[in-house]
Amino acid sequence: MKLRELAGALGCRLEGDGEIEIQGVRGLEHAGAGDLTFLANPKYAPKVKHTHASAILVTAPLDMPIACLVTDDPYYDFARALALFYQPPRPAAGVHPLAYVAPTAQLGEGCSIGPFAVVGERVRIGRNAVLHPHVVIYEGVEIGDDFLAHAHASVREFCRVGNRVILQNGVVVGGDGFGFAKRRDGTHFKIVQSGVTVIEDDVEVQSLTSVDRATVGETRLKRGAKIDSLVQIGHACTVGEDNIICAQTGLAGSTVLERNVLLAGQVGSSGHLTVHEDAIVYAQSGIGGDVPRGGRISGSPAFAAGEWLRAVTAFPKLPELLKTIRELKKKVEELERNARSDRPQE
Repeated sequence: MKLRELAGALGCRLEGDGEIEIQGVRGLEHAGAGDLTFLANPKYAPKVKHTHASAILVTAPLDMPIACLVTDDPYYDFARALALFYQPPRPAAGVHPLAYVAPTAQLGEGCSIGPFAVVGERVRIGRNAVLHPHVVIYEGVEIGDDFLAHAHASVREFCRVGNRVILQNGVVVGGDGFGFAKRRDGTHFKIVQSGVTVIEDDVEVQSLTSVDRATVGETRLKRGAKIDSLVQIGHACTVGEDNIICAQTGLAGSTVLERNVLLAGQVGSSGHLTVHEDAIVYAQSGIGGDVPRGGRISGSPAFAAGEWLRAVTAFPKLPELLKTIRELKKKVEELERNARSDRPQE
């Protein structure tokens, strides 16, 4: 694709030779002749002079011998350009002879059901769905258009999934919530998990993540939420619109995340709490209570990120501070003894 054609497709302003042939998209350090690269973070600007790319996405033209595509958001347009050059293989429409589709299931036009996939009774799936090998859709599930499920993903009974949802390998939607009632003799009675999991439009769930069904009611992932690999979402949780939840995070039951929340890696929530809109929880934090709108918290137990940074900075100094305090205490005690000994005798 010529650079001028790419500029037109992305809606960018071209600065330089539009006849350059672009064959792919790569990062600054690995790009070569025929590649488009990007500069989204100014701190990486010094690396631009070392790149071998033929063109670059930037916010302003560079005073360097490299063709530029000028845009307000280089990273976003990098992602769009990448989609123009790479499309993952899509299997042909139809049901593979080694798949099983129940007689009462309804498949929309253009669906592709791969080998050893199973579609249960009374399932309804919209148009253009792709079920890769070994995907299992349990009884009574309803799924919208353009659904994509990679190998070994499962959607359990009666769950509901919206349009353009992507489940990566090994995702379990609607597995039983972790609920047990303790008997007087100390043994555990399993509580039937009668609720469902609901996934709204444009949600993506990465590999080996579990989204449990509710004991009663529902667990819900709202529109546009993106869930990383190895995340546990407990029963009756709500994940808000456009949330980002990073790997190895665990949400205990009835955690509510409002719109545009970001949870970094290995965050844990104690459940029955609300993380309000636009909050950020930094990596390895333990959330023990509600987080205010726009809050930034860190640590375990988590508190305001600014205070946490000061506390972490002070932590390595504690042994020396303790030593200093002990020395000062000894000096004070010595001064007090000397003061007593200097008092006139009555």
